[in-house]
Amino acid sequence: MNVNDFDFHLPEELIAQNPLQERTGSRLLVLNKRTGDMEHRTFTDLKHYLKAGDTLVLNDTRVIPARLFGVKEGTGAHIEVLLLKPLGEDRWETLVRPGKRVKPGTRIVFGDHLLIAECEESTEVGGRIVRFEYEGIFNELLDQLGEMPLPPYIKAQLEDSERYQTVYAKHRGSAAAPTAGLHFTEEYLEELKAMGVQLAFVTLHVGLGTFRPVAADTVEEHEMHSEFYTLTEENARMINETKARGGRIIAVGTTSCRTLETIGQKHGGKLVAAEGWTSIFIYPGYEFSVIDGLVTNFHLPKSTLVMLVSALAGRENILRAYNEAVEQKYRFFSFGDAMLIL
Repeated sequence: MNVNDFDFHLPEELIAQNPLQERTGSRLLVLNKRTGDMEHRTFTDLKHYLKAGDTLVLNDTRVIPARLFGVKEGTGAHIEVLLLKPLGEDRWETLVRPGKRVKPGTRIVFGDHLLIAECEESTEVGGRIVRFEYEGIFNELLDQLGEMPLPPYIKAQLEDSERYQTVYAKHRGSAAAPTAGLHFTEEYLEELKAMGVQLAFVTLHVGLGTFRPVAADTVEEHEMHSEFYTLTEENARMINETKARGGRIIAVGTTSCRTLETIGQKHGGKLVAAEGWTSIFIYPGYEFSVIDGLVTNFHLPKSTLVMLVSALAGRENILRAYNEAVEQKYRFFSFGDAMLIL
């Protein structure tokens, strides 16, 4: 498949720069994955498409203040470092800008020497492996010195950093938010639970894959970056029991979807307690083993996420829905509107 087969025209003014005042205030495009039929609703209408016995699966990762601004030791040149993945022993995989200034041996100083990063090596995808030196507790220094790593297409300043966290964010580790979950409030989740909808949780720490464009000409050539996931025994059991009694599994976000499918593919559609690294790449032709539906945002043209939703609903249905969303002036990307695929 050609990557250009997943392209669509997106006017820049439809890229949402700020979250809405109310988390649940966004629009909701409902897409029937079998027929391609569409409905235009609001996000609070999601409850009308769910029923008692269904289980929503949410990603409870928490975004860390992963963007650091420092200076190169010796020259004072300004360097930006984005933390992507912990490698243990104070080593991290990172993206740096400008990369040409950071070679192995380069030392970058943050916060008047409160934190120092030394570049150990370059990676295949243009990143850097760095080792941090510091006194005290790393996470506390990160909270003090770091900034929220908003995607590059968001130019506006975020007044409240918690708006780039889901209300159920729990486990620190992501370089980006699982943005489909940003639409939920605690009150709305309680309303769904009162209807008999169960809530299950996975953890997937969003990393480099979110920032990498598809550089290959064909879909099959692209390689996903690995991201760390966890599923507990309690949540695995809840999902298995839902499926056994005929309930539906609705993933909230592509990260939840990829976690469930990673585990399900290894165990014949069953879920087990597990943790590890996944680089699963879902595109048309993939057969889903766990999820029945998906709550998601609108994604970038030619991205792996457009390919994932195309695998679930069909490429033609997705592109038709995206073109309809553009025509109806839906808001796109992280702070944008939502789509429900059932």
